[in-house]
Amino acid sequence: MASFAVSGARLGVVRPGGGAARSGGERRSGVDLPPVLFRRKDSFSRTVLSCAGAPGKVLVPGGGNDDLLSSAEPAVDNPVQSEQLEVPDEAELVVEESLAVEVEEKTEPSQVIEGVSETETDVLAVASKAPLMEEKPRVVPPPGDGQRIYQIDPMLEGFRNHLDYRYSEYKRMRAAIDQHEGGLDAFSRGYEKLGFTRSAEGITYREWAPGAHSAALVGDFNNWNPNADTMTRNEYGTWEIFLPNNADGSPAIPHGSRVKIRMDTPSGVKDSIPAWIKFSVQAPGEIPYNGIYYDPPEEEKYVFKHPQPKRPKSLRIYESHVGMSSPEPKINTYANFRDEVLPRIKRLGYNAVQIMAIQEHSYYASFGYHVTNFFAPSSRFGTPEDLKSLIDKAHELGLLVLMDIVHSHASNNTLDGLNGFDGTDMHYFHGGPRGHHWMWDSRLFNYGSWEVLRFLLSNARWWLEEYKFDGFRFDGVTSMMYTHHGLQVAFTGNYGEYFGFATDVDAVVYLMLVNDLIHGLYPEAVAIGEDVSGMPTFCIPVQDGGVGFDYRLHMAAPDKWIELLKQSDEYWKMGDIVHTLTNRRWLEKCVTYAESHDQALVGDKTIAFWLMDKDMYDFMALDRPSTPRIDRGIALHKMIRLVTMGLGGEGYLNFMGNEFGHPEWIDFPRGPQSLPNGSVIPGNNYSYDKCRRRFDLGDADYLRYHGMQEFDQAMQHLEEKYEVFHDIRPPVCITET
Repeated sequence: MASFAVSGARLGVVRPGGGAARSGGERRSGVDLPPVLFRRKDSFSRTVLSCAGAPGKVLVPGGGNDDLLSSAEPAVDNPVQSEQLEVPDEAELVVEESLAVEVEEKTEPSQVIEGVSETETDVLAVASKAPLMEEKPRVVPPPGDGQRIYQIDPMLEGFRNHLDYRYSEYKRMRAAIDQHEGGLDAFSRGYEKLGFTRSAEGITYREWAPGAHSAALVGDFNNWNPNADTMTRNEYGTWEIFLPNNADGSPAIPHGSRVKIRMDTPSGVKDSIPAWIKFSVQAPGEIPYNGIYYDPPEEEKYVFKHPQPKRPKSLRIYESHVGMSSPEPKINTYANFRDEVLPRIKRLGYNAVQIMAIQEHSYYASFGYHVTNFFAPSSRFGTPEDLKSLIDKAHELGLLVLMDIVHSHASNNTLDGLNGFDGTDMHYFHGGPRGHHWMWDSRLFNYGSWEVLRFLLSNARWWLEEYKFDGFRFDGVTSMMYTHHGLQVAFTGNYGEYFGFATDVDAVVYLMLVNDLIHGLYPEAVAIGEDVSGMPTFCIPVQDGGVGFDYRLHMAAPDKWIELLKQSDEYWKMGDIVHTLTNRRWLEKCVTYAESHDQALVGDKTIAFWLMDKDMYDFMALDRPSTPRIDRGIALHKMIRLVTMGLGGEGYLNFMGNEFGHPEWIDFPRGPQSLPNGSVIPGNNYSYDKCRRRFDLGDADYLRYHGMQEFDQAMQHLEEKYEVFHDIRPPVCITET
């Protein structure tokens, strides 16, 4: 099947070799990393293309100038839109130029949401799920002086101009948000104002789309008539419509019905899924997704029963993908993951589960990293209530639930996602080349835009508030922090590589703001950043001048193991291994791992396969003779994990199945693809055979996989009992080369 475009949504082309689209970890770079910092010597480019849809059953309810240090970027293509998007440098202009939602009266953070009546607020509170526990403190600490970083790392003194400028930009944004939005608390509640909101009188729908010439709400409720419910636009580009209740008191839009916004845009008339949609589905046999008005009656809403666990002293994370978590060749469900996989994770001794691919993504093979609907949990696996039930069950078991959140980029899909939403190139994204990621084939957010900040901060708040996630693993942070995205760049450890003209200060300020939000309003929440560059201050609190993450992924460890596995283990040097595992920044915590989902994808090899190769298919039964390769491979597999866990950081991560040496790679269902040069890459006949996890192999006591699983289980319980992360970690401080 040839690659083609449908209404601007490109169907994915699988890279040569038959591999699926790369996830955030594998996409991150194609560069050599500093020898004293983080090594990345085995990276290579992988093509990821957005797709309008993918096969599979889903659940349907009811059946310019680029000044790299400046936050300003002139809008060459649309100067009027630029005034609406950007926050001016002068504070007094912010409210006049930038706010897309009209502010009629100043409120304090604890008062009602701006522009929402007391009645609406009361109904919103009632409509939301009843909280299980007392409300957590909703206090974001004021900015500090940002100077402690120089005490922690005196080498930063040489880059004080950049770092002080970065902190001044952060403080400027905090001051503007405090002055004109009532603080981060109120600002991050955008979902209570935009999108669909319900009051006692009816439904209000608001959408920020300054590029549109006209707009109308269409759907099953009005037979998709674009003349029935036209919307009005305010001076800031926000469209609005109010739909009163029916005569019998029922809502004008039934729960579970399909909805879209039809706009006349500079690119023509188009139907789009609302940007703030809470649920979207792909009907069987169809390519485009449909937005779903999701507002179940009270008796159908899931009510959380169990308190969220306290943050453990050390994290032992089981990285998971719901869809491929069944031993059967199918897309698994939230319910099955809840009942079958969560108890396994608990039994193995992990205390946190990190779930990938939660945000809706039209292309299944993107591994969830090409997000189309940021506020909607993926409908492939079930309903929002099913996801809440999963998370509540994890809490009952004492497991933290971390979400793999994608704010580093968005799907290039114009049919289902944000790309070209209002018919312009620079709505949520940078215009021109800066707004397009050339390797990932995706769109890049404009983090200097007021409304983009509202959208992304509210998105992070939504998942913590509505679904009770316990924190995030932020994908692709390196790509965010540098305008070169960490691609074709060798980080040598020179501090000038981190603090210079290639740094995207807007993006770093956003990360500081979102970490402020997370740690201020949800003190127990965990924030992990995927950064391959090793930026100093990454895991230092924002008030001290840092970016504010709790942990950095220690991505040098798996890179080192892959490097070593390409040579005979007789030549491995323990000093080199120990140096790599302990080479991390003072006072900045790391989550270490020997391998994650990255190494399990088609085109790569897991550690087990590097060590044992095809012998795994014939010599893993205990009632048959082994081979030297199997015996040595199993021993090294165990030792690699033990030494990585013991020396590599303050947390540990494992991708599901790797604990017992899963013999198969991951290959998402796909058909043949035609490349522009005329060559054809064969597909796998849309097979799910390699898109699952064979847990039955690890559980079978007659297979050697079982012993590998038992070893990993013992390793996790060892750390739980003796706090290995805290007792044998050597104090080290990375120095510049």
